[in-house]
Amino acid sequence: MSSQPQFVTSRLILRPLELGDFEDWAAFMADEEVARYLGGTQVREVAWRGFLCMAGAWHLTRTAMFSVIERQSGEWIGRVGPWHPEGWPGTEVGWGIAREFWGRGYATEAATVTIDWAFRELGWTDVIHCIAPENHRSQQVARRLGSRLRGSGHCPPPYESTAIEIWGQTREEWLARPQAR
Repeated sequence: MSSQPQFVTSRLILRPLELGDFEDWAAFMADEEVARYLGGTQVREVAWRGFLCMAGAWHLTRTAMFSVIERQSGEWIGRVGPWHPEGWPGTEVGWGIAREFWGRGYATEAATVTIDWAFRELGWTDVIHCIAPENHRSQQVARRLGSRLRGSGHCPPPYESTAIEIWGQTREEWLARPQAR
């Protein structure tokens, strides 16, 4: 496996998970408002297993959430990354930002560098975002990224009964954006 990527933007650092990120991850997954669209809140022990799942997925497939670190403060502020587990409806770049950091454009900033990387390094030709119909904040992020609503979809068990919308775009659409020029 090649070296682990790290991305630095004007405000953020994205990198694979580190063990020291777990306390923030657990608090993030325990926050009812944050976890509402991420499968629901998780007790610490379940959050630990999810955290290890992401770390293992990165190691084996290079598709997992990156830790998002605010450069100025050094704080862990969320997770953003490429995700494509067994049975998933497509090659996804997903995001989740801790509530105290909402409204600052961090999800869009982090997703932008992640999508660039997924198309360039993972060879993806399409990217989707699985978004709950009532999750207007994430719909706004998808729009800012240039994605469009493709229709309804389903995730694999145990989330098969959760309503989602599939937003997305092709590699060609991504590269044709004015920002890509």
